[in-house]
Amino acid sequence: MTEEILDESEVYHIRKQKLGELRQQGFNFPNHFHRQHLAAELLKDYDGFEKDALAEKPVHVTIAGRIVLRRIMGKASFFHIQDVSGRIQVYVRQNDLPEVYEQFKHWDLGDIVGVEGVLFKTNTGELTVHAEQVELLTKSLRPLPDKYHGLSDQEMKYRKRYVDLIANEDSRKTFIIRTQLIKALRQFMDNHRFLEVETPMMHPIPGGALARPFVTHHNTLDMQMFLRIAPELYLKRLVVGGFECVYEINRNFRNEGISTRHNPEFTMIEFYQAYADYNDLMDFTEQLLHFLCDEVLGSRQVTYQDWVIDFAKPFARMTVKEAVLHHHPEIEAQQLETVDGCRSLLKQLGLAFKPTDGLGKLQMILFEETVEQLLIQPTFITGYPTEVSPLARRSNSNPDVTDRFEFFIAGREIANGFSELNDAEDQAERFHKQVAEKDAGDLEAMHFDSDYIEALEYGMPPTAGEGIGVDRLVMLFTNSQSIRDVILFPHLRQL
Repeated sequence: MTEEILDESEVYHIRKQKLGELRQQGFNFPNHFHRQHLAAELLKDYDGFEKDALAEKPVHVTIAGRIVLRRIMGKASFFHIQDVSGRIQVYVRQNDLPEVYEQFKHWDLGDIVGVEGVLFKTNTGELTVHAEQVELLTKSLRPLPDKYHGLSDQEMKYRKRYVDLIANEDSRKTFIIRTQLIKALRQFMDNHRFLEVETPMMHPIPGGALARPFVTHHNTLDMQMFLRIAPELYLKRLVVGGFECVYEINRNFRNEGISTRHNPEFTMIEFYQAYADYNDLMDFTEQLLHFLCDEVLGSRQVTYQDWVIDFAKPFARMTVKEAVLHHHPEIEAQQLETVDGCRSLLKQLGLAFKPTDGLGKLQMILFEETVEQLLIQPTFITGYPTEVSPLARRSNSNPDVTDRFEFFIAGREIANGFSELNDAEDQAERFHKQVAEKDAGDLEAMHFDSDYIEALEYGMPPTAGEGIGVDRLVMLFTNSQSIRDVILFPHLRQL
């Protein structure tokens, strides 16, 4: 009886019986197999050989992987095994391996095997391993997803990523690209003489971003602690200490909503450079994206959803107000200059705001709700209000805005950077304002961090810093619609 007509529980029961029979015959899961070759490497090196050339000069190989396809045909059979690099076909014949062949006919899709043999070309020209030895390494008890459709249930892909990776080549490619991108990030930072560091994941005071933290308790110290929402304040302490160019690639945690763009646990690269300003970092970011495109994708044109993102052209730069006016030509510039003008605009657009929101927050509501999603090509937005930028340095030309930028691609914020506030008194004043907002009910407002103020009082050189969302970059580079597609084990509600 074929497994295709059985339900999963019946297949599981039958395979358990098979494993029991194997154990009675003395089978134990081997703990070693000396694999010497990968499928993709063999195909790369030998697929171009003619059939006669392989026959004249035999190539001996040792491979291992999971059986993902098989055709049993009496006294000879073909099967495909899949390893981390790809798939390759194996030919096994009863005359060569009489005892093993009888066992092989009872093995299942999903079983992991080791094969020794020689390469040859079939009559159809497919590179194949003619098996001289075949060994069962691991018995699979659960059936693989349908070979034609893979694992198609989207939520099941997230819950059982291990099955998704077995069944879906696109998923495997996504996470290989993720690894390559992070490697390239490190390479670029190291090449520019940045020092990679590690800062605490548990903080006594949450800070570095406007977000709700996860709260935990340290039993030995008997103190409340917070999973970090950003490493910013610790990295800037290191700049005070003399590490002038530092970066960290690690997870942040924010106790907020889950969406296609947000996961409570996510990966960022955050970096700080002394004796630089936010203009320098915009140039640096442009160079970084060029490097990542070249190294990871080999192209500066990236297809994402319905767009072709062009990283070859100079990235656009405009202020928050300029962006609003550009995408809303019906709005008069003077309407953005007063609280009443912004409130009127938001009411006309049906956008909610709080009575206590100042001009800066009102401007940002208008920008975030009506403009962000329109920024498809790489765009730097500058001129962020001081009111919503508690850690950024005020602009010399206008103290109501900061020397800050956010970087957008495909309607999503990818990066946030600014010239750092290194005036301890100004920083303390802004912390006090954040505390007042927290007392008024703003759960995302910052705490007062007296130790950080003390660090600034020792003197921090002029510095610029930036955080880039690694997950969102991976989404872009892999044409993934949801952040869950690029996180191996995203958070889900328990069943």
